[in-house]
Amino acid sequence: MHAVLRPLILSVAGNPAVRRLVATAPVSRYLVSRFVAGVSTQQAVAATITLVADGLAVTLDHLGEGVEDEAGTQSTVQAYLELLACLAAEGLTNRAELSVKLSAVGQRLDEALALRNAARICAAAEQTGTTVCLDAEDHTVTDSTLRVHAELRRSWPATGAVLQAYLRRTLDDCRALAVEGARVRLCKGAYAEPPELAFRTSEEVARSFVRCANVLLAGPGYPMFATHDPRLIDIVGERTRWYGRPPSSFEYQMLYGVRPAEQRRLAAAGNTVRVYLPYGSDWYSYLTRRLAERPGNLAFFLRAAVSGN
Repeated sequence: MHAVLRPLILSVAGNPAVRRLVATAPVSRYLVSRFVAGVSTQQAVAATITLVADGLAVTLDHLGEGVEDEAGTQSTVQAYLELLACLAAEGLTNRAELSVKLSAVGQRLDEALALRNAARICAAAEQTGTTVCLDAEDHTVTDSTLRVHAELRRSWPATGAVLQAYLRRTLDDCRALAVEGARVRLCKGAYAEPPELAFRTSEEVARSFVRCANVLLAGPGYPMFATHDPRLIDIVGERTRWYGRPPSSFEYQMLYGVRPAEQRRLAAAGNTVRVYLPYGSDWYSYLTRRLAERPGNLAFFLRAAVSGN
């Protein structure tokens, strides 16, 4: 069922009528408040303070992607610079880092522009005592993102990359990035992709995730496992023990608002758990992918939208 619903949700989400429905329906307030930490920098920092107090680490994403003009890219850069200043003022940069989508800083306009803008954010992050992870997007920009990542690591070697287990290429990408000092977030993937490029069923994706996890754990880098799947969490725990990995050499990552009790449980057991915390007004695309990942959320939304509650 998930294999059928997921591409359907992602395809209809691009329909302007669907977008208006989601944006204006009363239930959207519930869904946005559950998955998004607010629209302002101050709200994002307040949510970060709460999570850090619970023993969790945080990665913050200023929502927005596919920016189509240079002015928009500069707005994104300024949002991240403001965020860094606020995190530093609150003494949070030892527990909070940034997640940046290159398409939000100009990737679809010019790769060199995206590199310059990302470099500004990385430099500011270094000055405040934290770092940046480059988010993955759809397959059309994977090669570009990995090129930019390689360039940024020349000056900021702690810059992270995100690989998506549902892409058939990802095992090879893991092998290439399983090197000393590399930080790699492995997730399942959340974009609609053609079947020749991506695994289709949840079981295929899970098996790919485990294969990729083994490669990352066998290497000298720092893997970050982004999953809420109880089976995969158990397997990752077993594999880290098999490879003799101490808790300081890897981390779990989960989305803001998803399985918070499990986040706290894993942290209480001595693991590093980092919460992916999105904020900002451009929440529609992010919310759509959350619905696609968890079709039960779509059923809730449809019931509430029809009832008006």
